[in-house]
Amino acid sequence: MPGATTRDRLPASVTATAPTGDPVEEPTHRIRVLLVDDHAVVRMGLRAFFDLQDDIEVVGEASDGSEGVAMARRLEPEVILMDLLMPNMDGVTAIGRIKAERPETEIVTMTSFIEEEKVTSALEAGASGYVLKDADAEEVAAAIRAAYAGEVHLDPQVARLLAQRMRAKKDPEPVEPLTDREKDVMRLLGQGLSNKEIGAQLFITERTARTYVSNILGKLGLASRTQAALWAVEHKLAEQPRS
Repeated sequence: MPGATTRDRLPASVTATAPTGDPVEEPTHRIRVLLVDDHAVVRMGLRAFFDLQDDIEVVGEASDGSEGVAMARRLEPEVILMDLLMPNMDGVTAIGRIKAERPETEIVTMTSFIEEEKVTSALEAGASGYVLKDADAEEVAAAIRAAYAGEVHLDPQVARLLAQRMRAKKDPEPVEPLTDREKDVMRLLGQGLSNKEIGAQLFITERTARTYVSNILGKLGLASRTQAALWAVEHKLAEQPRS
């Protein structure tokens, strides 16, 4: 649906009622996915697996970052699965350009190995997930579904690397301290909740939750909700409150 964001669409499946009174199962919404990887065999394997999923539709394939940017502009995918190391334009550069043009598009990065600089650069550019190429296909699909829902999905090895990096780094206090409500939002963000789920937990609208997240990013000088979630975990804001 051109012009609509992923958050405005119907849930995965909706049951309607036929004129006869019998329930009718509406078609499951399929997440529009663009594959960007310079290895044709990788794209072929991913497409074959995703074609078996009821809720994922591969709408296009690109062989490098430059082609990925152009196809994202033309096809308007909801989620992009992006390799980081590619010719002509690497994944980090492509992520930055796509997010600048289409901030509502979620991007999950995928690579063969963990390199701290690449990981942090991808997340700072706006990626909302990070998986390794040796991950199970189900995990890659889970990362796509999480990104579509506005959630953060990180490979456990990547999460540990980032946690170690943040522990080694002395973060300055935010210029303006977080309010109690912003801390509530950060706690839920750190637990991986989407804006809609945060709104439900705090009895506020999804739009209000999104505004809180945006304000928090500005205060902390962070570029994405993924960074905010990691910040919340590192500063122990993601822990469940004691009863």
